[in-house]
Amino acid sequence: MSAHISNERPAPDQVLVDIANYVDQYTISSEEALSTARSCLIDTLGCGLEALSYPACTKLMGPIVPGTIVPHGAKVPGTQFQLDPIHAAFNIGCMIRWLDFNDTWLAAEWGHPSDNLGGILAVADWLSRNQVASGKAPLTMRVVLEAMIKAHEIQGILALENSFNRVGLDHVVLVKVASTAVVAKLLGLSKEEIINAVSLAWVDGQSLRTYRHAPNTGSRKSWAAGDATSRAVRLALMAQRGEMGYPSVLTAKTWGFYDVLFKGSPFKFQRPYGTYVMENVLFKISFPAEFHAQTAVECALKLHPVIKDRIDNIEKITITTHESAIRIIDKKGPLNNPADRDHCIQYMTAIGLIFGQLTAADYEDSRAKDPRIDTLRTKMECIENKQYSQDYLDPEKRSIANAIQVFFKDGSKTEQVVVEYPVGHRRRRAEGLPLLEEKFKINLMRRFPHKQQQAILQLALDQNALENAPVNEFVDLFVI
Repeated sequence: MSAHISNERPAPDQVLVDIANYVDQYTISSEEALSTARSCLIDTLGCGLEALSYPACTKLMGPIVPGTIVPHGAKVPGTQFQLDPIHAAFNIGCMIRWLDFNDTWLAAEWGHPSDNLGGILAVADWLSRNQVASGKAPLTMRVVLEAMIKAHEIQGILALENSFNRVGLDHVVLVKVASTAVVAKLLGLSKEEIINAVSLAWVDGQSLRTYRHAPNTGSRKSWAAGDATSRAVRLALMAQRGEMGYPSVLTAKTWGFYDVLFKGSPFKFQRPYGTYVMENVLFKISFPAEFHAQTAVECALKLHPVIKDRIDNIEKITITTHESAIRIIDKKGPLNNPADRDHCIQYMTAIGLIFGQLTAADYEDSRAKDPRIDTLRTKMECIENKQYSQDYLDPEKRSIANAIQVFFKDGSKTEQVVVEYPVGHRRRRAEGLPLLEEKFKINLMRRFPHKQQQAILQLALDQNALENAPVNEFVDLFVI
């Protein structure tokens, strides 16, 4: 006997409705969020410019069919590419994520909310160029900043209480959902069409985390977010053309997201959508390192002057850390490529201890050949501090604490160096923002002549001027 399942179309899942209501109706009034979004914008683009120095990244960029130019298409910063918005989103998303140096959000799930800029900037630029071509006003960068705030919020609020990594799914599912929602709004979709678009993102196939973990860690983790945000643009454009949605995509028995991919558990929410995530986002300012290790590297740099001449006499190194770091980046054994190394807390710590620095170049094979690195890795032990794990999840603290102590063969030892909050944390904004702007200036120098650098800085560092700038004119400043 078969069970009878009603074919009456249900009302949309509340999760879909809440996302659609937020992107469609919520007014951004937080000056802190807007200011932080501007910092996020320049930092994210700067990360992308640095990545253009790496052939492993640039080989994936450009049009699908070489030589293709799209009239009034979206331009890719730092390049001469002008592409359709879907592939422009991939290009921008790929370059900004490649070096693992853009912003971070850590909770039950982690991720990089600025990954959504790929879809946001590509669509806003494409729309603006077409509107100018038809005699209409382009979008302003204020629209881009507001879309960034909302994408950050959707991705981050979903991540607070819901761990996708624990069911084997990669966090880029949240990039796809958030990008789909805000891009749908940029395209002028109705609330019902936004719900349809977001439902398509949830029903879509979702990436496994295979490429982030031993023994399969690889470079897909550097372009997965670009893939997700570009897919979001594709789905939003389909919804714009009237493609139907799937209202109970999450809750449908047997066939819905919860039953198929989330062990039957509904999503949990800690707070409503607002501007919390952008205001509290973490910037990677000092090191291109997986964020759970940022404070460990900072500890290592503090210890470098003390131990640099005693490397051969080290007996043991303890890294006292939090549960998420142990689960994600505590690695033993061989590391096969840069993507493997920048997700190994022992490797990053060893580089800091030995060389007193950590740059993207330190993940390359030429650096990894130094035998001292693996020798130190074998002497490291990761230990969980329960308080660190608790403070990591505390919404009032959101710390990412690490501590390092070095023990020598003669019985002596260093002090235990502790860093609870990385320089990119909200609690260290006053210290971090000047460093973030300096990082942006350095990244501009990698790609542009002096006059062009100055034109970008004059606009990008002025909140009011940036908000009022046409999107297409802002992007044109980044064309070489």
